[in-house]
Amino acid sequence: MENLTRKAYGKLNLSLDIVGKRSDGYHLVRMIMQTVNLYDVLEFRKTKEPGIVLTTNRSDLPTNQNNLIYRAAALLMEKYSIQEGVRIHLKKHIPVAAGMAGGSADCAAALSGINTLFSLGLSTEELMTFGISLGADVPYCLLGGTALSEGIGEILTPLPDVPPCKVLLVKPDIDISTKWVYTTLDWKSLTYHPDIDGMISSLHAGNLTGISKRLSNVLESVTIPAYPIIQSIKETMLELGANNSLMSGSGSTVFGLYTNETLARNAYQKCIALYPKYQIDLVDFVNRQAIQE
Repeated sequence: MENLTRKAYGKLNLSLDIVGKRSDGYHLVRMIMQTVNLYDVLEFRKTKEPGIVLTTNRSDLPTNQNNLIYRAAALLMEKYSIQEGVRIHLKKHIPVAAGMAGGSADCAAALSGINTLFSLGLSTEELMTFGISLGADVPYCLLGGTALSEGIGEILTPLPDVPPCKVLLVKPDIDISTKWVYTTLDWKSLTYHPDIDGMISSLHAGNLTGISKRLSNVLESVTIPAYPIIQSIKETMLELGANNSLMSGSGSTVFGLYTNETLARNAYQKCIALYPKYQIDLVDFVNRQAIQE
């Protein structure tokens, strides 16, 4: 194989809780993760010249060791003494600094792509082991679908698919630092915790109403006071018929779940008019099988 293409799917957090903190500073999480069909595209091509050449459609993104794609490719190529080279082109569609794991998704796609391009024969589980050394969300991005994420994100339990619905995404023109959010958060002072067990029960029952009403993210306690637009977007989505709305990850993307496709498309058009400078997408959830095909 000389060329191949990989999709790097973004994720949302249907629920996000912080349950502790390790001595090394990493927070212990309990989250329900979900893949959406907003994705970046990575194109791979073997070269006779050794080394890695990374290009992108975004001039603001690094194309060296500061990019997780480059680091993922270098990790496998060095580990398995690959003498050929590779050119990788990234077409970026997932918003940056958005709480959608865009960088981790690209990293996962790079691991998968190098594995296939050079016929390394590594399983998903083996790639996930490499992935955790690159980023806490990378193993999940290799697994995909609906999953419970624990530890620092590396302990994953697959869950049943969310029932079909439309998902409206609004990424405001603010970039929120994940490091700032977690540094600012005083997890011991949290006054509420998401009902993750209740959401898991609703997933097993295929109950979208039960899932929707349990959307919750403790990181909003940091981001909403600092960036009130997040709360404003959530309220707009509810006014436009969403079952519920939530910020994903450490922000700044806000999403709303819609059971009625007509309402969802109407809300999409109204948000485009209300927020002309924001990235707005109407998407679906993606199941695990589609990710790993």
